[in-house]
Amino acid sequence: MSSLTDVDEATSTRLVNDMNRQGFAVLEHALDEAALLELRAYVEQQAARHNNQYFAYHGYPALAGSPLAKLGNTPAFKSLLVRLHAKGRGRPAASDEIFPVLRCVQGGTGRKESNAFHYDATLLTLLIPIFTPTEGSERGDLILFPNLRRTRAWVMINVLEKFIFQNALCRKLISVCIARALLKPITLPVVPGNVYFFWGYRSLHANQPCDPAFRRATALFHFGDPHAGSFITRLILKLNQHRARKVIARTDPPLS
Repeated sequence: MSSLTDVDEATSTRLVNDMNRQGFAVLEHALDEAALLELRAYVEQQAARHNNQYFAYHGYPALAGSPLAKLGNTPAFKSLLVRLHAKGRGRPAASDEIFPVLRCVQGGTGRKESNAFHYDATLLTLLIPIFTPTEGSERGDLILFPNLRRTRAWVMINVLEKFIFQNALCRKLISVCIARALLKPITLPVVPGNVYFFWGYRSLHANQPCDPAFRRATALFHFGDPHAGSFITRLILKLNQHRARKVIARTDPPLS
């Protein structure tokens, strides 16, 4: 993953400018073939454990020993996220914690996890596609309403906005408006080998439905919680992790 751990200042500036201007940035060919194959082998191993249904791993403990955990703990990778945050926000992050997530959308249960529009808890989101469908009309493309809001000074304003947008009724309404072309988000087909960056805290986003016959697996690295240390932020994080474990429990095959 040499390109991800060897990003110069000019490229860092370009990535931030692209996120500010068009809502996302792309580092093309950031993963070499060997790195991508290693990630795919890990995902295939985990997918088999979960009966080839939807699963998500949140945080380093759940990803222990994985190539993603190794990348997230690489000093040069951490330095890249620190630089991008500082350039985009104008000051250092309140916390240097990186939070990794692996999401694998597949099978019938994966459809329930689509069009789940949300704002991230952290300012910067880095997305690494591992598997993406190349056939059919339902490929799980990334949907972005970029940079809709500023970074909030008060955590309760952030919580209120998340409550308004991240409920089933609002998500359904947004999906219907998109289908009828009343809302026109950016639709971004992500390509394995490339790495994508966007301001996840500021951008309402989701993935489109994915054909159950195919697999969509992405890794996400979240950095720069504006409300670091907040009890409410920690509670939301724990609820997300608990929900991910419940989904896995519903889809895993029974023990023999």
